[in-house]
Amino acid sequence: MQTDTHDVLIVIDVQNDFCPGGALAVTDGDAVIDVILRIAPRFEHVILTQDWHPANHTSFASSHAGKKPYDQIELSYGPQTLWPNHCVQGTKGAEFHPALGLPAAELVLRKGLDARIDSYSAFFENDRRTPTGLAGYLEERGLTRVFLAGLAYDYCVGYSALDARRLGLAAFVVRDGCRAIHLGGSVTRMEVEFERAGVQVIESAAFSC
Repeated sequence: MQTDTHDVLIVIDVQNDFCPGGALAVTDGDAVIDVILRIAPRFEHVILTQDWHPANHTSFASSHAGKKPYDQIELSYGPQTLWPNHCVQGTKGAEFHPALGLPAAELVLRKGLDARIDSYSAFFENDRRTPTGLAGYLEERGLTRVFLAGLAYDYCVGYSALDARRLGLAAFVVRDGCRAIHLGGSVTRMEVEFERAGVQVIESAAFSC
């Protein structure tokens, strides 16, 4: 697979709290780094996203009396999974994994800053309406094909890919550059949505073709 000036690699949330030893560790999460570093030089454009929550974020189980991590509640924008406190602004857990050396990244997009609403997607908060500004950035730069890798496949990577398609962008998920949370059939559900939306799931080996 060849890349050109209209393509962008979006690296989703490769942060300490999502890697082994972190507050919301994804199994084998740091294994995505080698894949990402291997394919990144093929892209003229690279963007990083970063979960960046206030300490009282509504997605934290600790913000809801009597609730525990992975409980489900209803909020004004719909169902919400409650998570362990993670990626709190200014903490070591919110920092990018130290092995993720991508100094040529042109944009770091922070998401989940509003304490009242979660934000899985790099494009929209979880109300599916409030934009992060990423779509406008891509449009201004003439970027029309997005390739996604990072954490986690069945949440932030997946929702970002679906929103890319909703915005009319071609979307490719680099499967071996992701790891999943696997929460209650979340991978299967996400892959069904990928098929419906036209998200293409590829392996990093495709870039050597």
